[in-house]
Amino acid sequence: MYKVFVKEIPIILSTEKKIGKQYTSIPLKEVKFKKLIAEINNGELLYVNIYHKNAEKLELFLRKKLPVVEAGGGMVYNSKKEILFIRRNSKWDLPKGKVEKGETHEEAAIRETIEETGVQNLEVRRFLQKTYHVFQRNDKFKLKITYWYEMYSDYTGPLIPEASEGIKKVKWKNFEKSQKALQDSYENIKLLFPKEYLLPHPNDRIS
Repeated sequence: MYKVFVKEIPIILSTEKKIGKQYTSIPLKEVKFKKLIAEINNGELLYVNIYHKNAEKLELFLRKKLPVVEAGGGMVYNSKKEILFIRRNSKWDLPKGKVEKGETHEEAAIRETIEETGVQNLEVRRFLQKTYHVFQRNDKFKLKITYWYEMYSDYTGPLIPEASEGIKKVKWKNFEKSQKALQDSYENIKLLFPKEYLLPHPNDRIS
């Protein structure tokens, strides 16, 4: 199953026709994706399930429907089990950025994390997952697919926000502070965290 976020509202892509009474289920072959995005942006749709029995065809469908921007990102822990957050666009986020020509997703995740936060000595522990969200640039919709990696760093030096990327703060956050930050973050970022980090939120739309 995939969750593709449009304005924090997920379009579900699954192999199941029925995933909940509140969902409008549409077979993959009948989907008009840009029309769906417009309806979500206009507040006409909140719960959408696009389904096909072949899971591999779901991501292929996404890649055909919109231009794709691929990115790499890091969920970085330190020796105190704190997590590295950035503050950008008035939201708490994790460091990430576009994959450059000739880079792997993992290399992009490391480079972007260093550039955006100033942290050093990064060690990639494992691949976490991909997240998907639709954004608009120059009046055109695009799909960002971010490849996320769990990382570790023993770095204890100063953290340096990358001002040219609009980053205002970089902070190590413990469990309690991470919970609070996630109340003021993005839905696709929340997917990376274990359930115990996620407090109930009054605006949650995901069933």
